[in-house]
Amino acid sequence: MLPLEWLLTIQDQTEIAPGIFELRLSGDLAQEKVQPGQFVDVKIPSDALLLRRPFGIANVDAAHNTITLLYRTVGEGTQILSECSQGTELSVLGPLGGHGYPIDQLKPQQKALIIGGGTGIPPLHELSRQLVAKGVQVQHVFGFANQEAIFYQAEFEKLGPTAYATNDGSYGYKGHVGLLLDAQFADAATTYDAIYACGPKGLLMAVDNRFSEHPNAYISLEERMACGIGACYACVTKLKVDPTIQLKICDDGPVFKTNEVLI
Repeated sequence: MLPLEWLLTIQDQTEIAPGIFELRLSGDLAQEKVQPGQFVDVKIPSDALLLRRPFGIANVDAAHNTITLLYRTVGEGTQILSECSQGTELSVLGPLGGHGYPIDQLKPQQKALIIGGGTGIPPLHELSRQLVAKGVQVQHVFGFANQEAIFYQAEFEKLGPTAYATNDGSYGYKGHVGLLLDAQFADAATTYDAIYACGPKGLLMAVDNRFSEHPNAYISLEERMACGIGACYACVTKLKVDPTIQLKICDDGPVFKTNEVLI
């Protein structure tokens, strides 16, 4: 078996929003120490698809020996995965990612702002859950295309207050997350002890610009990953202070401090 390879079994799978699936897997990977923001690489059960697909870890439940992945069907691989039934065994590499979201520096009653958009939101659930377990107060700010696209609303709201932006204004603030931050969280840089973000490029650029000088502000980059272990150099980004230096998102990241890399 490959290093960090696990054979996990599908416990259940549900479409929780249009094209968004919640996949719960059982196996001993759930007993590993998972840093929030880390991910897994899943082998799609098809001989025609050689490359694994990366998925952020949305929840780890060691007591029930399960991990949960949330994903959108965007191509042949995820479509095949969405059709897998209970009991299907999947080859999974993980936990992967040399650097997840740092949380050890935070103390009880400190405040964290968690910013996400679309399919960048799933790993933020495990982040929020671990922060709350430490006694940290969390505030979520999430962006979706519309109300129908919102997922895990109850799960996040159990952990802390959650503000929403939708592109069409069908739920919460009308506009993108950057506009919501300007309107309701203009003083976030001085109010929150840590800032965490994951989402599309535009959102990450907005967070990177707004919190470039915050000592505890972090973004997680989303990128196509072929191997997931830093061997193939398919997912590289450049260091901002010296663009000739390339960093592997899967291994050197996927989490970086704001103002550290070019987005």
